[in-house]
Formats: sequence, C-alpha cells, structure tokens
Amino acid sequence: MAEVLLFHHSLGLTEGVVGFAEELRRAGHTVHTPDLYEGRTFTDLGAGVGYAQEIGFGTLVARGERAAAELPDALVYAGFSLGVLPAQKLAQTRAGALGALLFGACLPVSEFGSAWPEGVPAQVHGMDADPFFVDEGDLAAARALVADAADRRLFLYPGTAHLFAERGTPSFAPEATALCLERAVCFLDAVKR
Repeated sequence: MAEVLLFHHSLGLTEGVVGFAEELRRAGHTVHTPDLYEGRTFTDLGAGVGYAQEIGFGTLVARGERAAAELPDALVYAGFSLGVLPAQKLAQTRAGALGALLFGACLPVSEFGSAWPEGVPAQVHGMDADPFFVDEGDLAAARALVADAADRRLFLYPGTAHLFAERGTPSFAPEATALCLERAVCFLDAVKR
C-alpha cells in the first residue's frame, strides 16, 4: 500500500479529482487530496487558470508544500495539470519521495533542480493531441524525463482532451481514464518503501 498526495487541476478539487482518488483508495492506497483553492471550484478551464494566476503559482506550490509537511516523508506525489507543479517539485526536492504520477502536464526537470532524483520512479500521462500538453512543451519535458530511465514511463492516449479523467465534463474520456487508473494502480502497487 502506498500513501499518495494528489493535487487537483485548475478547476479545483472537483468531483472528478475526488472520484479518481477514491478509485486509488479502493485499490488499497491511502490518498490525500488537499484543496489548494480553499473551497473554490470552476467549470471553465479559462476561469480556473485565471484564478490560479490571481492567487499566484508560487502561492499554490507553497500550499502544496504545507500540505506535504503535515504528512510522512515517504509519499508518492501526484497531480493533474496545474497540480503537477507542487507534485513534481515535491517529488524532485523532498527527501523520502517514493514516486510521482503526473497527469496532463510535466515540467522540465531544471525547474526544480539539476536532475531527477535517483530511485524516484515516475509516470507521465497525457493525450497525444492535447494542445496544452503537446504545444506548451509538456510532452517534450515528459520525453526528456523518461529518456534512458527504466523506472520512468510516458503514457500517451489518443485524443485532444486536457482533463480527460474529469468525470462529468465534455472532456471525460472513459477508456483512457480506465487505462490510466489501471497503470497508476500498478505503479502504486510496485512502489518500494
């Protein structure tokens, strides 16, 4: 059983994020879902991104770090889109990190250090024609992250949706979400503590 700190995307801590976390819990894992927006949620991606910009990305990352500080060091850090910011930073910089699950985003490793930490496995999941993931550099960063690394994998799903695992929205892709969940559960089952 792994312990996971899962950060939400720019729509906030939605039913879709909570539902994904619940699926991981059903598989036997402990999942924490802090609310970086302090109760606010959005139905429009642009409005959610606007709110994140208003708060400031640095503030959101700091909130993620505070959430982690209340938990054990031995965590898997996970994030959807915007939530990849604190998840990736913590996976790269917090001692004891057991892994990273990055959904719909990936930053260059250089954002948080000189190299990805040895012994910290990772998975990156995204859609192969998602304009946010492909055109904004996340796919290139993901490919660089997994290059020549046996314990880091990139999974691409056919489609254009950015928040493809967000149930109840037009972007929800059930088949991709099911496969993504299956791969995430296998990853968590294999985490070495």
